[in-house]
Amino acid sequence: MEEKKDQSFEEAMVKLEEIVGKLEEGDVPLEESIRLFQEGMKLSKLCHDKLQDVEKQMDELLKENGETEPFTIQEED
Repeated sequence: MEEKKDQSFEEAMVKLEEIVGKLEEGDVPLEESIRLFQEGMKLSKLCHDKLQDVEKQMDELLKENGETEPFTIQEED
């Protein structure tokens, strides 16, 4: 896999979905399956890292008075 540090989350997800589809078909030779699995793991880590970065950015939002506060998501019961 060509490692692209500037690859977007969306691009990585599309490629990851393609890999999962190929592996689910089951018609891929063992060596190719291993290569695809490794590529998929790298893409998964890339997506995870990008999501963590966004979470950190969202963790602090500006309040009206200019101070920062932690960002929390309120889940519905």
